[in-house]
Amino acid sequence: MNTQDELGWTIDRFILERQKRFPEASGEFTTILQAIALAGRVIASKVQKAGLADVLGATGAINVQGESVQKLDVLANRILIRCLETTGHVCAMASEESESVIPIASSRGKYVVLFDPLDGSSNIDVNISIGTIFSIYRRKSESGPGTEVDCLRRGTEQLAAGYIIYGSSTMLVYTTGEGVHGFTLDPMVGEFFLSHENIRIPPHAPTYSVNEANAPKWSSNLRRWVEALKSKETPASKPYSLRYVGTLVADFHRTLLRGGIFAYPGDQSAPKGKLRLLYEAAPLAFVAEAAGGAASDGMQRILDIEASNLHERTPLFIGSKEDVAFAERFLRQGEAHS
Repeated sequence: MNTQDELGWTIDRFILERQKRFPEASGEFTTILQAIALAGRVIASKVQKAGLADVLGATGAINVQGESVQKLDVLANRILIRCLETTGHVCAMASEESESVIPIASSRGKYVVLFDPLDGSSNIDVNISIGTIFSIYRRKSESGPGTEVDCLRRGTEQLAAGYIIYGSSTMLVYTTGEGVHGFTLDPMVGEFFLSHENIRIPPHAPTYSVNEANAPKWSSNLRRWVEALKSKETPASKPYSLRYVGTLVADFHRTLLRGGIFAYPGDQSAPKGKLRLLYEAAPLAFVAEAAGGAASDGMQRILDIEASNLHERTPLFIGSKEDVAFAERFLRQGEAHS
């Protein structure tokens, strides 16, 4: 899509133009994507004035993950639920912040939406980029209210996935499996405009992102891999530089645009790591692969893993295809997460 008029392509116009490629499309799926974009605009407005609106800090509650709940976590979760349930096309939702499937008043919807409403909430108070991660599936059940069975899926079954990053600018990135496209929010107009069309992740790049403070708890294979990244035996034939933000969306966004690898491996205290398969790993893996990259738990492709519970965790190695393959070479030399 190369022709653009003076106003540029808004996300709504872009989605509707894509819909025209499918004569059988009813517009329901398009409406869900538009609802997510609306939620992103609302959340962005709250994030931008968080320090002025008494929504910084923790609520004092602990979520299902055992983590402190931030005020903006609760607000973002509520905004997404309200925007999506009003479409009438969603039969079930599941969120990192909710222990079980979120009930929907309408049971006629054909789609399931899973999301992490505000990834990186521990960085909210220090003004570091945070984000929303989402994925969309077609329901498995034929009728009635959506259930947990509709949500426990393989990543390969996703119809769309993406994220919204709230940083120096707000950007929505999504894919339906055919191309990855980024839209930047113009705060004066209140619209997302196409800014990054057909994003392609480089096959390799001399950057890695991992929390090396956890190295004493890693397996020997993991430690050998990180040491190898500091040598000239890398896919880029030179030592890699460390870049670690600590917010998955921010680290992944940089990796998607510039290449390299982000990793959150398992260790002795958390053999499956801390990232959630359904709300974080699978959606971003879908984006990475659509952009020409790869995502693995160190042993297998993330998108091939079928979730067994709503809050299942997984190690994650994601980014440039050659860099992920380089990590797997080390991790497959025995049990990487022992």
